[in-house]
Amino acid sequence: MAKCLIGLTGGIASGKSAVADRLAELGADIIDTDQISREVVAPGQPALVEIAEHFGPEVIAKDGSLNRAVVREEVFANPDARRWLEELLHPLIRKTAITRAETSTASLAVLVVPLLFESGQYTQTELNVVVDVPLDTQCQRVLERDGVDAEQVEQILKAQMSREARLEKADRVIDNSGTLKQLYAQVDALYDELTA
Repeated sequence: MAKCLIGLTGGIASGKSAVADRLAELGADIIDTDQISREVVAPGQPALVEIAEHFGPEVIAKDGSLNRAVVREEVFANPDARRWLEELLHPLIRKTAITRAETSTASLAVLVVPLLFESGQYTQTELNVVVDVPLDTQCQRVLERDGVDAEQVEQILKAQMSREARLEKADRVIDNSGTLKQLYAQVDALYDELTA
């Protein structure tokens, strides 16, 4: 197992990927639950079959993969659908992530989890880091990056823990409202501290 396992989270479009990418450059082992979530619903995986049976064939794209846009629209409009999907996928994702953490030989392993606190996975890490940006910056980034409308952004934000609650639970906060250089300086300092 890695010498140190930390949790990394933040609201949508806060810059978790930029922080994780920088930590990887420095030598950390990145265990990204978004990536794992794609793996567990890949064509041929049992979870994909269950999702199609539950939501209907329209959630399967022409190439046989999960049509994430259709599923996203369904789950953010329907809390019961979101709960069902989370109950199916979260245990699979968590099991895979923990297996990867246990087999990591890096000095620092980073568990990247958008819903770190909501899912309870923060209890399995030694330190929890929140990447933070102001809410208006978050909204603007999502609109530009994901091509969704303002109403969908609002639904996504409502489905996540509030910024205030996330900051309250954080052991460390990385402020991503400045330049990339400023972000990297914070990440580098954290990496040096945790691997010293």
